[in-house]
Amino acid sequence: MRPPLASVPPLVAVPLAIVMLALSSHGTIPMVPVPITLQTLAVTLSGALLGWRWGTLAVLLWLAAGALGLPVLAGGASGTRPFLGPTAGYLFAFPVAAACTGWLAERGWNGDRPAWALLAMLTGTAVCLLLGAGWLARSIGTEAALQRGVVPFLPGGLLKSAAGAAILWGVARLGRHGRGGAGGSRGGARKRRRRTA
Repeated sequence: MRPPLASVPPLVAVPLAIVMLALSSHGTIPMVPVPITLQTLAVTLSGALLGWRWGTLAVLLWLAAGALGLPVLAGGASGTRPFLGPTAGYLFAFPVAAACTGWLAERGWNGDRPAWALLAMLTGTAVCLLLGAGWLARSIGTEAALQRGVVPFLPGGLLKSAAGAAILWGVARLGRHGRGGAGGSRGGARKRRRRTA
């Protein structure tokens, strides 16, 4: 199944996704050791909207921009330090989450079936939390990593996944209306040609 933005050229869609990812990083709720942001929503949407290939590429390019010094990571952070600290596991999980969500969306877990779209978004969010907590556990232990790197993010993860599913549903509705309108226009043109003949 084609991604919702398959008709948008990758040279346009990928930069737009990178901008969305960067903007999602700047609204943060400070927490230790991991802040709350909208990044997981942007990451999973990138995969679901662009497909797993282009969505994953957008996430990788965004992370590369941050590593090279652009202030596009959480709270405007940049450089290699975030990739070595307690949040590194979440950063490394983002491309995997985008790929998982996009892969599921391409197989029908998308806005045409909102409940499945929600499950796809939840799967991407779970990938972020579990891989991120796995890295965090290396420095603070498994129990502390779960308590500080997973549990506080569960309510927000559910809300962001629901918001993502709603966005996918809205995009799917717009796509159906667009196709219907185009079909109606073609049908009207055919009728006019028959009357003229």
